[in-house]
Amino acid sequence: MKLIIQIPCYNEAEALPVTLAALPRAVEGFDTVEWLVIDDGSTDGTAEVARAHGVDHVVRHPHNQGLARGFMTGLDACLARGADVIVNTDADNQYNADDIPLLTAPILAGTAEIVIGARPIAAIEHFSPAKKFLQRLGSRVVRMASKSNVPDAPSGFRAWSRQAAQWMMVFNDYTYTLETIIQAGQRNMAVASVPIRVNGELRPSRLVKSIPSYIRRSIVTIIRIFVIYRPFRFFGTIGLLLFGTGCLLGLRFLYYYLSGDGDGHLQSVILAGALLTIGFQSILIAFVADLQAANRKLLEEIRFRARQTTLDRDQS
Repeated sequence: MKLIIQIPCYNEAEALPVTLAALPRAVEGFDTVEWLVIDDGSTDGTAEVARAHGVDHVVRHPHNQGLARGFMTGLDACLARGADVIVNTDADNQYNADDIPLLTAPILAGTAEIVIGARPIAAIEHFSPAKKFLQRLGSRVVRMASKSNVPDAPSGFRAWSRQAAQWMMVFNDYTYTLETIIQAGQRNMAVASVPIRVNGELRPSRLVKSIPSYIRRSIVTIIRIFVIYRPFRFFGTIGLLLFGTGCLLGLRFLYYYLSGDGDGHLQSVILAGALLTIGFQSILIAFVADLQAANRKLLEEIRFRARQTTLDRDQS
């Protein structure tokens, strides 16, 4: 059994040695533990620092492509190098590496395919109230969309079985954390959560450049999640709300018209007609989007089979 610990990095030459010093070289249940660094177009010599500190594999983007792309590059590289289990952690040493065995234990026991490390969010002092609220909101949205019970969906400290990693495909360029859990839920994968510890802050978060920016990007991410993975519910809810409001306005006008006072409420008729039309169109869009979602699932199945065949051939 081989475990590969991957670390997506962007200009982490200063923090990376601290993170690597804490990583284990032996984990119970594995014959081999290797480290892999994804250098996402760093300009500070991150790749050289990684090699100097004993990293087994370094893959590099020629320019910065973002955390989500770096994460997917890491998964592909780990699978190509024969990983049976993959653990992802951050380069800023946010997560306590001594808890890696907690992440891998459910996979080794066969009770989970993906394991998420749940941080003590309320107790993390350097998290602002706004960030804590958005962390909770993101987790709640993921639970709704994935039908899972993950308390800390934005956590990047997680483990995948080989098969689960082969299924992953991230569409979001900002972050992978929410989307991968929803994909797992759509595929009825066994997702577990274990409490983990965190370390002190080495540097400010790269994802949270400012609270307004973080709020804006989080809202966009949440909306995209529902559009991609729950399109019928998203567009259907909008359509029913608009259609229902149009019906109520139409009934209101009908009441006044039958009462002999319809002349002063023509605006209600116009607005009702517009809302009924838009609402009906939104409901039609919900059906079309649902068909597209079904096609996406078929394409994901084809991609998984092709990927599995290629990896098996390369390993043989």
